[in-house]
Amino acid sequence: MKQIQEYFVPWIKGIPMYISSHLELAWREPQLHRMMSNENPHEPSPKVYEAIVKYAKMANRYPDQGLVVRGKIAEINGLDGPGNVMIGNGSSEVFDMLFRCFLEPGQEVIQHTPCFGIYKLRCQILGGKLVSVPMIYKDKQLLFDADAVLKAVTEKTKIIVIANPNNPTGNFMDADSFIKIAETGIPFVIDEAYVEYAGLEMSQVQLTKKYKNVMITRTLSKAYGLAGMRFGYALADKDLIAQVSATLIPWNVGTIPMWAALAALEDTESLEKRREFNNSEIKFIENALSNIPGLTIFRSYGNYMLFDGTDAGKVGDEMIAYAQKKKGLILRPQAPMYGRNGFFRITIGTKEENRMLVEAVKEFFAQ
Repeated sequence: MKQIQEYFVPWIKGIPMYISSHLELAWREPQLHRMMSNENPHEPSPKVYEAIVKYAKMANRYPDQGLVVRGKIAEINGLDGPGNVMIGNGSSEVFDMLFRCFLEPGQEVIQHTPCFGIYKLRCQILGGKLVSVPMIYKDKQLLFDADAVLKAVTEKTKIIVIANPNNPTGNFMDADSFIKIAETGIPFVIDEAYVEYAGLEMSQVQLTKKYKNVMITRTLSKAYGLAGMRFGYALADKDLIAQVSATLIPWNVGTIPMWAALAALEDTESLEKRREFNNSEIKFIENALSNIPGLTIFRSYGNYMLFDGTDAGKVGDEMIAYAQKKKGLILRPQAPMYGRNGFFRITIGTKEENRMLVEAVKEFFAQ
């Protein structure tokens, strides 16, 4: 008799369950400050609470297909209607559905690194090959390289994915580069998880009207502050959305997150307050730390910041350990790259947390 392990498809053997160690730590030790997972530091607005309570009373009923919230998303983005929108259990599930539609074992996904880890996870689980094209490190900036992405294309390329703004570097790719990639006709996923912080005028959603291969992904986990509700969506040509939607697990988005999402999308005043707070706090941190010799601060248009202390002789992981031990701040590591080991990352926290962070960085770099 065969062992159960022999029945697994070969490409998932040995892949462990994804566990976010820093989130596990934060829940295990709630006295620590969560400045590591690009969460919004503000709790949901009263209008969202009202929706949660209202629809919690209907949790005994299956949800519908989300035509109302999909219609609202289409309206916000200048698209024709709900047929241009697919919703998911966070943008992570949206990526999973998109990848399942295009990728077969042995085929390739091109990503621009450093970037969000979900692309690798969803590619691996389908037996795909991940092709990582590094950004250009120049003049203390990490720059997009669309030409290098295009040079990486082969007959096996089935998906190209670009985060805009990029996580963790925080910057946008220029509009012409998106057109270059879209012109290939290859399925092109543009991850706009953080675009609301800079404003929807920075979105590439208009490309979906001209290019049927372009898909925009978004989430309500960031600027809208609903990471725990798990609500994301994709925007694309209606025929593409219709076909990708065949992969949907029935009732993949629950009644409560669906209507909570609608309340959040309609509460434009709350979104603007969060956006203004985030962007002013990024400026505060930049100004407060700009005089530290050898510390590189990468300009961010998201709710996170990347730093490099290599030129000051500092190791990023040691900065993270210091912040947790001395201030109770959980920061995020960034693997060494470009021959430099001083990288570390932060999430914008509350005013108090951001000032604690500034103190921690100043103290560590003064040692």
